[in-house]
Amino acid sequence: MDLISVLSYLCIGGGLVFWFWGTFPLLGKRSVLFKLHTLSVADTLGSMAIVVGLLLRIPNEWPLLLLAIISLALWNTVLGYVLAYCSSPGSENDG
Repeated sequence: MDLISVLSYLCIGGGLVFWFWGTFPLLGKRSVLFKLHTLSVADTLGSMAIVVGLLLRIPNEWPLLLLAIISLALWNTVLGYVLAYCSSPGSENDG
């Protein structure tokens, strides 16, 4: 097995670890915003690590995989801000 395959498997395995690591705080007694923040950060990092692992395995697809990494970073950041705004006490969505 060559070095690129090992690095690819490490990235994909690390991404799966981040996915599960972000899920465990959902069982705790912290606030909903803390749980969502932990889940979204771990999900973003895990997904990016998996995409980097795929990039190492299939480098000829780098434009699509790079677009996937950028989309993950932007989408999850914007979604976090929207969730925080909607759940803040002064938002106009309280009815």
